[in-house]
Amino acid sequence: KCFIYSNGLMDHICVCENGDSKAWYKKPGHFKGTLDAFVKIIQIEGIKSLWSGLPPTLIMALPTTVIYFTCYDQLSEALKSRLGKDDEHIPVLAGSLSRFGSVTVVSPLELIRTRMQYRNLSYNQLYTCISSKVATDGWFSLWRGWSSTVLRDVPFSAIYWYNYERFKKMMCKEVGAREPTFFIAFTSGAASGSIAAVITLPFDVVKTHRQTELWESETLKIPQRDCTSTWAIMRKIVAKNGITGLFAGIIPRLFKVAPACAIMISTYEYGKSFFSHLNEKMNQRP
Repeated sequence: KCFIYSNGLMDHICVCENGDSKAWYKKPGHFKGTLDAFVKIIQIEGIKSLWSGLPPTLIMALPTTVIYFTCYDQLSEALKSRLGKDDEHIPVLAGSLSRFGSVTVVSPLELIRTRMQYRNLSYNQLYTCISSKVATDGWFSLWRGWSSTVLRDVPFSAIYWYNYERFKKMMCKEVGAREPTFFIAFTSGAASGSIAAVITLPFDVVKTHRQTELWESETLKIPQRDCTSTWAIMRKIVAKNGITGLFAGIIPRLFKVAPACAIMISTYEYGKSFFSHLNEKMNQRP
């Protein structure tokens, strides 16, 4: 009935449509694996189609990333003054809290984005749709699916930042650098992102199941299944496919998460360093 469209930054839930579609995404084909998918998509639809879905992704990715990285930096500085500069708990605490905050703030945008993806709504229609939902189910209905996102993203963030700060310090010490170079940040980001992706994959699988069920229930009017809690879904997956079922899609997840983490953190570190040096130069001018 529907499928999950993932691109490294965001997951999009899309309805399978028959006939020609003018939607921003291309309908999925039958692929034997990640490499086979790349080859067939480029051959049939052209290389541009690998970037389909970018506009709705940016609607979510930009505010999420701005809140996330800003909160992480501010929390890190605040915790360093309280716990000490070299305390190993700082990346875990700052990473978890900043991710928790960004997911909570941006969660209603997920609903808006989902509605916009499914139908070409005007802003007035979108406002009417959301206000009627709030009137029927209350304000908390805008945060549906929040818990499964938090269960995936908060542990991911804690593991990611802990490993990233460790790898960064280790590599800076090895090369004798005072601050991380683009290469150090890129390598540390890719390695820590891969570790976090593998450890939190079961929660990502559960989130996909819950997203799909929620979409079927709300959009396609298919009654939602009884087992909707995270642990109930995990037990169901293990009973059906064994423990390996919780780690389904590990290779594609690594292919998208590792470079995404590496590019984001290295670009962020480089930008932060560039503007820091620029500010110092401007302050030194008479």
